[in-house]
Amino acid sequence: MNITDGVTLERIREAYGPLKPVVRRTPLLTSRTLDGMAGGPIHLKAENLQKTGSFKIRGAYTALSRLSPADRAQGVVTASAGNHAQGIALAAKLTGIQARVFMPIGASIAKVLATRGYGADVQLAGGSFDEAVAAAEGSAKQTGAPFISAFDHDDIITGQGSVALELLEDLPDLDTVLIPVGGGGLIGGMAIALKETKPSIRVIGVQAEGCSAAVESWRAGSVVAASQAKTIADGIAVKKPSARTLHYMKKYVDEMVTVTDEEIATTIVTLLERMKILVEGAGATALTALIARKAAPKGCTAVVLSGGNIDIKLLEGLIERAMLKSGRYVRLFTACEDRPGGLAGLLRSVAEARGNVIEVIHNRTSAAVPIGHTGVEILIETRDSAHIDDLLARLKSAGYPVQLMS
Repeated sequence: MNITDGVTLERIREAYGPLKPVVRRTPLLTSRTLDGMAGGPIHLKAENLQKTGSFKIRGAYTALSRLSPADRAQGVVTASAGNHAQGIALAAKLTGIQARVFMPIGASIAKVLATRGYGADVQLAGGSFDEAVAAAEGSAKQTGAPFISAFDHDDIITGQGSVALELLEDLPDLDTVLIPVGGGGLIGGMAIALKETKPSIRVIGVQAEGCSAAVESWRAGSVVAASQAKTIADGIAVKKPSARTLHYMKKYVDEMVTVTDEEIATTIVTLLERMKILVEGAGATALTALIARKAAPKGCTAVVLSGGNIDIKLLEGLIERAMLKSGRYVRLFTACEDRPGGLAGLLRSVAEARGNVIEVIHNRTSAAVPIGHTGVEILIETRDSAHIDDLLARLKSAGYPVQLMS
């Protein structure tokens, strides 16, 4: 069958009705602060608040609900870094189908546990998404169970297009939409629905710089595999799109850009602090393009926050990194006398400078300090960079050697 016949606006509309009682109609959120950072008014489509924490349930339920009785009896097999896994697991539970999900060995523990929690049989295989796919495809051939790709599947793409239909209903004057891109299933389905309904809408795809195969493929006009998949946006760390999804991107997408992990991390923390919204790396990617000025809003602009399933340990690290970058934290290395009260005297000096100690690592074996002293690494909460300068000056005047740590 020709790729152009696979997914249409009519099919997306047909799938939308059965999806309505299954998925949440996610809200559109606004923020004047983010408008200023983005360069104009924007609306955030909060799919991070969707069931399973991402848009993936839309495509997963559409695909599984359309299986024949014979295929249902075989169960389904899939591969995922996490969000598609949870979508398939929940859809399988709702449709009474057994699901076996292959995930990379390094997949987020939270996503693995959530997938198992929905009742799926989770198998950890391979060090990357692509290796997990290979394992899943091998299992499907061996057992005869249908393999449900995370993006290279007509019904998956069709279900994801429902996000666009909700946007068009809520924002009839929609002019610009920014969408995160991994394998291309979400942007493929959404772009079809958007462009076939209103051809003037500008569709912008955004991918992480550390795994930008879809962007490179779109620019080249043919499928190009990425040389690496190193990004905190693990949900879109796909080394190559499919010919199917690239076809839709070439036909309907107006612009494709990339953003760095550093920029994505800043967006995650900004959303958490300013709007009390938790998103994962992939979920922050589209908004990051606006905040980092890699793309610009035009007219009525919507941004898809595709998911919120972030690993807590990663989030903890990102928050600390952002606080250090903004001058709200400072991490330093110093030394105090190795005697009773030595550390207490150092911490008293920090307190007198109005620094709030978050963490102390007392290293008595450090070779970087004089004999008779002990090394001390301190993480301190501060007000701003001026406060840091004052804190460092006070410690130095009190006789403590100070070295800033990155």
